[in-house]
Amino acid sequence: MNARIEIKALVFDVFGTVVDWRSGVARDVAPFLKRYAPHVDAFDFADQWRREYSPSMEEIRSGRRPYTRLDVLHRENLVKVLSRHGIAGAAEAEVDALNLAWHRLDPWPDAVPALHRLKREFIVAPLSNGNIRLMVDMAKRAGLPWDAILGAEVVRAYKPSPQVYSGTVEILGLAPAELCLVAAHNGDLAAARRCGLSTAFVARPTEHGPHQTTDLNAQADWDFVAGDLNELADQLGCAS
Repeated sequence: MNARIEIKALVFDVFGTVVDWRSGVARDVAPFLKRYAPHVDAFDFADQWRREYSPSMEEIRSGRRPYTRLDVLHRENLVKVLSRHGIAGAAEAEVDALNLAWHRLDPWPDAVPALHRLKREFIVAPLSNGNIRLMVDMAKRAGLPWDAILGAEVVRAYKPSPQVYSGTVEILGLAPAELCLVAAHNGDLAAARRCGLSTAFVARPTEHGPHQTTDLNAQADWDFVAGDLNELADQLGCAS
């Protein structure tokens, strides 16, 4: 890290870095599956739903589709997975309610206390592909103390498109290196670094379950590497 650069704001990847999406989605999916497809494993269903995430956003990143908020993409992806399993008969309102599982995710145990520590010294905000209402609902339920809601819907683009990072720098009125992206995903950090942002890798080795094979370690010389968000707060000199 260049000692001459003073970080003024931290922005966070949310799904996987701040919250445990897999467990939360599986928890909400389980009673639905019990009614309609008791043979389907809730964690497997959550994984399949998540695998539709990046391809659906690529339609927008490529320009083949105009910007569409993540809640809409999530619902379209949910319908795909339901169809794949031959699940039919659920009312539209029930499918709508299940789609809101992404609004009800639990934070990793270190997330809320660490964010409070970091908030005393820095601007803290999500830089997520999640839409504004999704981020607000999640924050209110989980107690995430954001100073602002930033991310895809604000700049009308999805990570890792460069305008997500550069647009956020402009919104905050900072020099790129004064803004640090915190993420558990090396690809997200690489895209941010290409736009001049500072970077912090936080390990989440069970984001995708006990057999995760990706993003187990930092794969570049990120400015900060930490085992969790409290360790990152320690490295940044934040009081306990």
